[in-house]
Amino acid sequence: MTDLRERVNDVMPGVLDDLAALVAIPSVSSMPEHHPDVRASAAAVAALAAGLGFPDVRIVAEGGQPAVIARFPAPEGAPTVCLYAHHDVQPTGDLSLWTSDPFQATRRGDRLYGRGVVDDKAGIAVHLAALRAFDGRPPVGVTLFVEGEEEIGSGSLATIMERHAGLLAADVYVICDSGNWRVGTPSFTTALRGLVDLVVEVRTLDHALHSGQYGGAAPDALTTLVRLLATLHDEDGDVAVAGLVSAEPFALDYPAERLRAETGVLDGVEFTGTGPIADRLWGRPSVTVLAVDATSIANASNTLAPSARAKVSMRIAPNQDPDLALDALRRHLRDHAPFGAHVSFHGGETGWGTVVPSTGPVASAATEVYAQAWGDDVVEMGQGGSIPMVADFQRAFPNAEVLVVGVVDPDSRMHGIDESVDLGDLARAGLAEAMLLERLGRARSTG
Repeated sequence: MTDLRERVNDVMPGVLDDLAALVAIPSVSSMPEHHPDVRASAAAVAALAAGLGFPDVRIVAEGGQPAVIARFPAPEGAPTVCLYAHHDVQPTGDLSLWTSDPFQATRRGDRLYGRGVVDDKAGIAVHLAALRAFDGRPPVGVTLFVEGEEEIGSGSLATIMERHAGLLAADVYVICDSGNWRVGTPSFTTALRGLVDLVVEVRTLDHALHSGQYGGAAPDALTTLVRLLATLHDEDGDVAVAGLVSAEPFALDYPAERLRAETGVLDGVEFTGTGPIADRLWGRPSVTVLAVDATSIANASNTLAPSARAKVSMRIAPNQDPDLALDALRRHLRDHAPFGAHVSFHGGETGWGTVVPSTGPVASAATEVYAQAWGDDVVEMGQGGSIPMVADFQRAFPNAEVLVVGVVDPDSRMHGIDESVDLGDLARAGLAEAMLLERLGRARSTG
């Protein structure tokens, strides 16, 4: 292990340079004006793969944003490991709130800041560190798969996996797009919530009315929408949508003091929901109103609005069928419409959650080598966020083992302002992945 640790340490400066170059490309997949940047990002990843010595490097796009597939053939008798990450990123939000330019990787202390520096261009960096430690000759077959539209739901992933199944087939999938319990502690994600969302529209009038002339009798749509959205939770803040399920309770204790420190909940503000915090975050449904379309205060007049809309997002338990969950959400909103308001829906996206078993031989080997690389025991935890493509891999390749890891930590602020990664964790993750590849190759040679 000492030699491998030294090799990873030796390659990390170059890896960080390449990570900074990737962060400089604003590959925001949700914004059409940045689609050329997403293509440039894919080309940059393909160039890095070619520089690693992959004999087969391809950029593929099946109706969506481009992904990179690069392959090292497996030595005789060795397994093939698919290393996943994604190169697209979230929008920055208000640039004035960032401490430094989001598209210029900036080091402050032990952390590196920038959009995508942890989610998920750090995943690419982890794979680069692990593979460069072998000087382009990994002891197992390796497929590097770097997707370009994870942040917008991986819409074309199923088609990519179907049309390129031969390229992506592997014995092991290492998904480097998740998080750790704390800085310095490696974690395996064993449960991921699914996701459904929709836009609900409420109509109460066929045209706007003077609020003084008709207010008090004619219902305005915005007040009606607010009353409807309030029915999504009970008095304790638990989700009140009938027909949803919850996962088995989690053994890991998530202290309320830690959650308060991580979230920045204001003094006097109470948490929502009941029961253990880990269950609320990882195993039960949650509902969030993401946005409302209504007249702005600057443009307000004394008018009863005839219609109003809201985008509603619901995270669902790892074992919940997302189509059934979406039906349940629609049914709830129809059945609870105040004043007989007309309710309609627009859109409606779904994504599967999943349970990731940690009992196979690869998971056992990974538990040992990750603990050695990090110097701390592995924690098994859930994630409240959704990574639907994990379930896609499980369904497409049911005989393979899947390992979900990453370098997000409680201070990373992924998707938010001043996104960052801990540099020590980044190096430890690269070492752990290299050690896993070495262990899998050694098992082949001694098996």
